[in-house]
Amino acid sequence: MIERYSQPEMAAVWSTKHRLEIWLRVELALVETLEERGTAPPGTADAIRSKVVLRPERVDELEATLHHDVIAFLTSLTEQLGPEGATLHFGMTSSDLLDTALSLQCLQACDLIEGGLAPVLARIRELALKHKMTVMVGRTHGVHAEPTTFGLKMLGWYTELLRQQARLREARAGMRVGKLSGAVGTLAHLPPEVEERTLERLGLAAAPVSTQIVQRDRHAHLMLALAQLAASLEKFATEIRNLQRTEIREAQEPFGSGQKGSSAMPHKRNPILCERISGIARLLRGYAIAALENVALWHERDISHSSVERVILPDAFIIMDYALNKFCLVMNGLVVDEQQMRRNLDLTGGLVYSQKILLALTKHLGSREKAYAIVQDAARMIWDGRGSLKEELMKHPEVSRLLDREELDRLFEPEAFLHSVDAIFARTLGKETQS
Repeated sequence: MIERYSQPEMAAVWSTKHRLEIWLRVELALVETLEERGTAPPGTADAIRSKVVLRPERVDELEATLHHDVIAFLTSLTEQLGPEGATLHFGMTSSDLLDTALSLQCLQACDLIEGGLAPVLARIRELALKHKMTVMVGRTHGVHAEPTTFGLKMLGWYTELLRQQARLREARAGMRVGKLSGAVGTLAHLPPEVEERTLERLGLAAAPVSTQIVQRDRHAHLMLALAQLAASLEKFATEIRNLQRTEIREAQEPFGSGQKGSSAMPHKRNPILCERISGIARLLRGYAIAALENVALWHERDISHSSVERVILPDAFIIMDYALNKFCLVMNGLVVDEQQMRRNLDLTGGLVYSQKILLALTKHLGSREKAYAIVQDAARMIWDGRGSLKEELMKHPEVSRLLDREELDRLFEPEAFLHSVDAIFARTLGKETQS
């Protein structure tokens, strides 16, 4: 991933140096198990630790000739060792090392994503509670529908992110496996207890059944979890972008005092962070498709997945980490214009209360079709720019006969639904959230 979209901690997880450190950790875990069982001389692992210095540049130099990164790595180690070097990689195949180490990297990366998600969840929950009763117009098809609250919108985001968090945790659990089962997964050269004990040292479980590799449905699940999390961020970012439109201007991402929005138009305040998040989500969806393509491999293994994963796994985690950071900045600095929300709510002269009128007239008339025709005819006048729905309805003899002015005023009360919002918050966050 390009430096522009990389944060140091996540980038370090996927660095060449860290990858080689994990490879050495896996190799040493096996040596320790062999020592424990008496297969390797006591102190072998400590001797290797004391003598070996990881030299990424030497690994690269060897790989240029060997064309095999694992053999290049092992050669760079044994060059620095005596007889104890013979214990390294004992009974293993390359994928035993690669896939076990990759699982450890993915777990570390998942923990960083979880850490980045936590403040986003906290901030959205805070906004939901703060704006629980902040009335605004709800829109369907981009058109004014009925009143809602900004807090309820935020509560929807919050619960969606909780679902994405659960999916990520489930996918992480699926990656907490490794293998030392050999070339075709038969444990022909290392007994099951060696595999299990070695992986236990690493905080992993043994994949119950493997071929030469850990099966790639696990990795696909992880990539789908990241893509779904990104899709939610894109959904939220798209909503902010729409709310920031000049014609709406109900909410907007922060704009710094020294920030500039356009090289040509000094007045511009563009939602560039939200647009960037939307773009990143597209990348992650593409990576998820590539991960799904990696599930089907030839027989017990081929390496068509390898070149794909060298790109998509580091890139996906790095840009997901970046997107979470930027979205957190957006939400922490989000400008919410409650007055503009009220102005927009009143923009259509009461049309947003049409269903309440429909239901009241249906009850009095005993005919939904007749009530619908009355309200729709009055609404048509308002769409044409004539007055308000309330005044137009009062002109209708049937309405004025059935509904007095006081009852009609109640039907046009924008806060009438807030008790229901309170109930939604209570069932979602608990009774303590009720007003």
